[in-house]
Amino acid sequence: MGVHETAVRRGRKFDQVLEGARDVFLAEGFEGASVDEIARRAGVSKATLYSYFPDKRLLFFEVAKRECMRVAEDATQLMAEERPVRDMLSIAAQKIVDFFNTDLSLNVFRVCAAESERFPELAREFYESGPGQARAQLMAFLDCASQKGELVVEDIEMAADQFAELCKARILMDRIFGIRGAFTDNELKMIADEAVTTFMARYGKR
Repeated sequence: MGVHETAVRRGRKFDQVLEGARDVFLAEGFEGASVDEIARRAGVSKATLYSYFPDKRLLFFEVAKRECMRVAEDATQLMAEERPVRDMLSIAAQKIVDFFNTDLSLNVFRVCAAESERFPELAREFYESGPGQARAQLMAFLDCASQKGELVVEDIEMAADQFAELCKARILMDRIFGIRGAFTDNELKMIADEAVTTFMARYGKR
């Protein structure tokens, strides 16, 4: 059992607390979100909130984990569809670039980087429940496409990581270092299209 399960207690108002926290974290970010405001938005007392989540970081990781699991579940449904490889990759790329353009993803990155030494099990659990699942689904898709001869991939794991990195190009670093704010829909589409074009140039059937 990880640190997350031992520290977090579930109860009747657990989901209610998470919904209130999600609204506040999305609006204010991790640092800007106050426990008082989260409790107010959730309609519970601070004592109730702390009985479920004794540390704000635990609450943030639970909210972020659920958001990432939702993205991973969407990816699972997507990979079950029968479409041309390029079309599937285009849809996957758009989902990835959209996610990395959100304030939530930036907060997750910053908090994981800041707290990974203090809460290594929590950071690892978060990765395995969200991003890790999406990565596994992508690897399964690439492996299947390769076996069908639709892609030419020898190292499935490396190819999946390369695809994800192509989808982060420009977005992640620019936003983390405050070089610019959110990207427009047209910019995100361009980045997703370029990621797929580059990936297919390397791994597409010749």
